[in-house]
Amino acid sequence: MRVVTVSATYGTAGGHIGPAVAEMLGVPFVDRAIPSAVAQELGCTLEEALAHDDRAEHGLGRLLSGAMRLPTVTFGGVDMYVSGAMPLPPEEFVRHTERLLRDTARATGGVFLGRAGALVLADVPGALHVRLDAPQERRVRQTATLNEMGEREARRLIEANDRARTAYVRHFYRADPADARLYHLVLDSTTIPVPTCVDLIVRAAESLG
Repeated sequence: MRVVTVSATYGTAGGHIGPAVAEMLGVPFVDRAIPSAVAQELGCTLEEALAHDDRAEHGLGRLLSGAMRLPTVTFGGVDMYVSGAMPLPPEEFVRHTERLLRDTARATGGVFLGRAGALVLADVPGALHVRLDAPQERRVRQTATLNEMGEREARRLIEANDRARTAYVRHFYRADPADARLYHLVLDSTTIPVPTCVDLIVRAAESLG
């Protein structure tokens, strides 16, 4: 049973590489199903779960990344402004996310994108932990090309996503997602072609298994 975690900065094709690796390994690609499962477990709406998910466009990471600029309430040890009441603390959503990752890894294996998978599943025997990263300029060009947008907009997306995902990992795990020591394999998927990245990850996962 294969377990691969993928930490991907925006613009490194994690959403393409992850599913391709999962297909070749014959395991689930675990990404969008997580917020739905968390919502069902907690009895909340999908929108509430997405508000606490590090992969969501308006997830908690966006709030955490701007916390130093926002006033008023203390929330999870960080002073920030929260518009409206959150019925459950973010730690509850994160705890359920962690449990779902561990249960899925144990039951079926899978390729897990984001959500601090390398930290949450660090003790899973035979798991492969991968980081996809590249210099910002190359990620800007790749994002602009793949999404048919201007480089200014691509840069804005990348910077916002980088801040949000880093804030999520630092806040809940006191770790830097860019720390290469968390991973077995670090790839620049803006230089190495995506099919080659997929092949490298699959080979590494099979060697660990």
